[in-house]
Amino acid sequence: MEKYLDAFVNAFMGTVDWTWKSIIFEVPWYTNYFWGLVAISLVVWLLEIAFPWRKEQSIFRRDFWLDAFYMFFNFFIFSIVISGFYEILGLFFGDINITAKSLALIDMSSWPLWTQLLVFFIILDFVQWFTHVLLHRYRFLWKFHKVHHSVKEMGFAAHLRYHWMENVLYKPLKTFGVMIIGGFEPEHAYVVHFITIAIGHLNHANIKITWGPLKYLFNNPVMHLYHHAYHLPEGKHGVNYGISLSLWDYIFKTNYIPEDSGTIEIGFEGDDVFPHDFIGQNTYGFKKGQD
Repeated sequence: MEKYLDAFVNAFMGTVDWTWKSIIFEVPWYTNYFWGLVAISLVVWLLEIAFPWRKEQSIFRRDFWLDAFYMFFNFFIFSIVISGFYEILGLFFGDINITAKSLALIDMSSWPLWTQLLVFFIILDFVQWFTHVLLHRYRFLWKFHKVHHSVKEMGFAAHLRYHWMENVLYKPLKTFGVMIIGGFEPEHAYVVHFITIAIGHLNHANIKITWGPLKYLFNNPVMHLYHHAYHLPEGKHGVNYGISLSLWDYIFKTNYIPEDSGTIEIGFEGDDVFPHDFIGQNTYGFKKGQD
């Protein structure tokens, strides 16, 4: 028991220390996720200001500051809080002889680095796509995912508005996705991290981008806006589930882009009575009668 407690404390304090060192620029720039997020956010926001898709939308759109807080809460504050629990989980699996090597299906140790990163990116994206489908398909999970769909005006920071329970679900599945790749060097994962953050910000931004023929490969703001549509095709739990890649939606026939005006209503039925504050949204789903 003492081993697990020590692991929890060390992981918690280590994450606090790393986050603080990131803020004061005492970590290598390419692993500085704090200021990296700030830089990407500012660039995409400036693109929104310079090339707005919905020109009537304010620069400081509805819930701009709420979503800005969500960005830092979900990526840093919650990561600090939960880091110790994941360390304990890792120790537990190690104690029962379940390790990354024992689960590995592919050994990439001899592959070129760019190939390792590409495979890592594709596998991670598919795991997230599949998880995203589950969030829409099952009522228990949808209760938490409603937080992300409570956005009523789309902008870059809406990318990271999500219930903390999504971290609890996504992270173990993403970790499993990484564990099946033997020989991958995690210290290079920052490359994929920054690429996916940039794509996610762009997909939620008030910018009209379709990528031309590459739309069948990469997700885009037009496609993702319809993921947030208030009115979905009859019989559908959701459409356009893609995170970074649109590829999976075209393969599994969940793609849907009827037009590209950008003027559709977004949200979900009953969002008018859904909590509008951070506390209310992040405690939603635990009370009886909240569906």
